[in-house]
Amino acid sequence: MLPVIEQLLILQDRDRRLLRVRAELNDVPIQRKRLQDKAALANAGHETAKIRTRQIESDRKKLELEVDSKRDFIRKCETGQGQTKSNDEYKRYNHQIETTQGEIRALEDQELVLMEQAESAAKELAAAAKVASELKAESDRHLADLAGREANLQKELAAVTTERAEAASGVDSQVLSKYDRILQTRGENIIVGVNNVTCGGCHMKLPQQVFLAAKAQKEIANCSNCGRILYYTRDMEG
Repeated sequence: MLPVIEQLLILQDRDRRLLRVRAELNDVPIQRKRLQDKAALANAGHETAKIRTRQIESDRKKLELEVDSKRDFIRKCETGQGQTKSNDEYKRYNHQIETTQGEIRALEDQELVLMEQAESAAKELAAAAKVASELKAESDRHLADLAGREANLQKELAAVTTERAEAASGVDSQVLSKYDRILQTRGENIIVGVNNVTCGGCHMKLPQQVFLAAKAQKEIANCSNCGRILYYTRDMEG
């Protein structure tokens, strides 16, 4: 194998590691947002339960005030009833009292419904609070782990970047320039083996001249289809 091919294989290994580390680092914000969204969704459920509980309590208090107001009205009617000397006015007061008492009974029935709803809402609120608390604790743990992983990946990125620079420094500048162009267009498979007279990158059959050039190992050979740099070893014969 040509020495330059050996150099390029080492460089390719560094680039593959760089691509992997960068991909994992790019995925960190996505994972972080997913964890935060999950916790936020649970918290939103908790907030919704709290709002519902407060609304029921507010509605119940309004009914209480309305009942109190109607009872005050009844007391006024009873006072007027006791003071009037008119039979018709007495009957009118009596009718108002009976009507208002009916309205109070209807309001009290609504209060009972709201009390039942409040009891159910309180249970839902407690359950939502528990879920939100557990998910927040779980999310916080995962976020801490993710932060640690991100820090380790940053260190690995710095180390591999240095190793990559060292590996690249020993490669001829023209060869390195060509290698970098292929890296940009073909991804991590830049240096590929010859397998049964086919390119190990695009898997197209190589022209005989290209195959023989790769096999001779005297100069750099490129796939005529994808442009990747080819290398050959005897165990590839078949």
